[in-house]
Amino acid sequence: MSTLKSIPHELVAEGERVMRICNACRYCEGFCAVFPAMERRLTFKEDDLNYLANLCHNCTECYYACQYAPPQEFELNFPKTLAEIRMATYQKYAWPGPLAGLFKNNGLATAVISALSLVIILAIMLTSATSKSLLSAYSDAEGAFYAVMSHHTMVLTFGTAAALLFVALAAGYARFWKDTSGKAEGSVSFTALAQAVGDVLRLRYLDGAEGGCAYPEEFQSNARRRFHHLTFYGFILCFAATAVGTVFHYLLGWEGPPPIPGVGKLNLVRSLPVILGSVGGIGLLIGPAGLLWLKSKRNTLLADQKQNGMDAGFLILLILTSLTGFLLTAFRETGAVSTLVVAHLGMVMGIFLTMPYGKFVHGIYRFGALVKNAVEQRTMPTLGSE
Repeated sequence: MSTLKSIPHELVAEGERVMRICNACRYCEGFCAVFPAMERRLTFKEDDLNYLANLCHNCTECYYACQYAPPQEFELNFPKTLAEIRMATYQKYAWPGPLAGLFKNNGLATAVISALSLVIILAIMLTSATSKSLLSAYSDAEGAFYAVMSHHTMVLTFGTAAALLFVALAAGYARFWKDTSGKAEGSVSFTALAQAVGDVLRLRYLDGAEGGCAYPEEFQSNARRRFHHLTFYGFILCFAATAVGTVFHYLLGWEGPPPIPGVGKLNLVRSLPVILGSVGGIGLLIGPAGLLWLKSKRNTLLADQKQNGMDAGFLILLILTSLTGFLLTAFRETGAVSTLVVAHLGMVMGIFLTMPYGKFVHGIYRFGALVKNAVEQRTMPTLGSE
């Protein structure tokens, strides 16, 4: 039995009520993975609700199709109920537990932590450089931004932060899986894992029943899916840029900032981190900005308003990280390099420190829910059509 703190009883009771009514109706069973998974169950305990809530991609199609939605007396609001349960699971599975409080007023927490991150980066820079060097301009041949903060210092600083980030996310995922996997009869096969990865890479369940989500309003649109793709793959490409730059530095001995793409095959190869980072950075400007725009237009009746700050804080932090990255690349050989290093690395540090306690975790638990769903499809009897 799980030793984790349960989510609020009234939330479990409402989730169970909604699921029982939906399981009797089954009109929405073809909309997404949630309804077939629901139909594999006759009862709905807390672990079932936690799983189903994180399997939901919040396309809201079911609300507009529901004959029991307000003002009908049952007042079913499936998307909002699952959104509230999801938020409760973020706090339940957070590690270490005392930091779960950061999910409350998360927008403010993100702003404060990001501001502190700027101070941390400035303090590290001041201990590793002279006042004169912070006011100087350096060419790429002199190391550019590595002249004001050494590569070794950057690796030590962000390597430590990355290790803490990984441990926190892995512990949260392990808690989620242990607490919700009781209904998954059988081990995770390669086929099931491949299916879940494919669902993630395609953002499969953001297409609604057909023609896209009923988001931000009742009419179907693929806008949310496209902005999510830009955000997701933009993040992946920026991570790839860092990974490639690390390989170049330690295995090929290509030290210093990677050159801007120019003429010549070798120069183009050495510029790969800049190319990947630039393409990814464009995605992290357009994608989050588009998602913020859609959120401003969405039907507020279907959203858990307490999560607005968490959603906006994470998206704004991504935009600022990308913007400062472009500015640092463009002006790295000028006297503004020190200021831009503090701004960019401060934003990156802010993302690292807030990831396990903000919107990012929805992707971690949703992947776990998709893996569980893939296992269930192969091992559990289906009580309704899929």
